[in-house]
Amino acid sequence: MDISVVVPLFNEVESLPELTSWIDRVMEANRFSYEIILIDDGSTDGSWELIEQLCLQNTCIKGIKFRRNYGKSAGLYCGFEQAEGHVVITMDADLQDSPEEIPELYRMITEEKYDMVSGWKKKRYDPIFSKNLPSKFYNWTARRMTGIKLHDFNCGLKAYRKQVVKSIEVYGDMHRYIPVLAKWAGFKRIGEKVVQHQERKFGVTKFGMERFIRGPLDLLSVIFISKFSKRPMHFFGVFGTLMFILGLAAAIWEGSQKIILTLHNQRAPRITESPYFYLALTAMIIGTQLFLAGFLAELNVRNSTDRNSYLIDKRTNV
Repeated sequence: MDISVVVPLFNEVESLPELTSWIDRVMEANRFSYEIILIDDGSTDGSWELIEQLCLQNTCIKGIKFRRNYGKSAGLYCGFEQAEGHVVITMDADLQDSPEEIPELYRMITEEKYDMVSGWKKKRYDPIFSKNLPSKFYNWTARRMTGIKLHDFNCGLKAYRKQVVKSIEVYGDMHRYIPVLAKWAGFKRIGEKVVQHQERKFGVTKFGMERFIRGPLDLLSVIFISKFSKRPMHFFGVFGTLMFILGLAAAIWEGSQKIILTLHNQRAPRITESPYFYLALTAMIIGTQLFLAGFLAELNVRNSTDRNSYLIDKRTNV
C-alpha cells in the first residue's frame, strides 16, 4: 500500500463526507493505493454513525472509535499502530488541511528520502491573538530548545516513512512535538513544506485556552524524556551532587571559622546561631533528595505498562 491517511477527529460530522471524498479524488487522480483511518475520539455528534456509513461506501476507509475522549495524541498513536502504507500522512478533520498537498508530501518522502516532512502554514486564517501569536512564540521556543529548524511544529499535516511511526510512541499531548520524538529515535532527515491553510468551514476549534499551559509543559517533558529517559540519574544526580557539595562546603566553612576563633581564644558564636548553617543543611538535604530521586527514577525508568492503553469501543473495516 502506498499511503495511509490517519485522521483523528472529535465532533466533525459535518466535514467528514467532504474530507473523505476529497482524499479519494486525490488518490484516484494520482493512482495511489491507500487507506483512510478515521479515529473517533469519543464524539457525541453522530460522527461514528457517519464513519460506519462511509466505510460501507468505500472499503479504503477504516474506523476506530474510542469509548471516551482521550485526546489527539491517543488518536495518532492508534492510527500509527494500524497504518499499513509505505508513507503515513496525518491531517486534521476540519478541512483546514488540504488533501491536494498529499502527492508532493509523498514525493518528498519517497524521492527526496526524508524521514518525515512537516507542513508549514505560512499564511494562516486563524485568530491572531488567540492562535497565531501564541503559535509563533511556541514554535520559536521549540526551535531554540530542540535545535530542529521547523516553523510550525504543531501543523496537523505531516508525512512520515512507515518506519518512523512504528518507532515512536506518542502519548499525553506529545503530538505537538512528534518531530522531536522522531529525531530522538534516530530519524534526522526532517523536512518542511509550505502548505495551504484554509478557513474552518464547519464547527469550532476543539482546543481551548489550556493549550497555552500544556504546550510549554509538554515541550519541557519531551526534552527531558529525549535526553534523560534512559539515564535520569545524569539529570537528578548532577544537580543533587552539586547541591550537596555546596551545602557541605558551607558547613565546613562555618565549622572551620569556629575552630579558628577558638584557637585564638576568641569567643565563637554557636554554629546554630548562624543562618548560613541552616542554608548549608538545607542544601545538603535537597541534594540528597535529588540524588535519591534519580536513583528511584533509574529503577522505574519507562516502566509504565498502561501509558498507551485506550478503551476502543468499536472498529469497522479494521
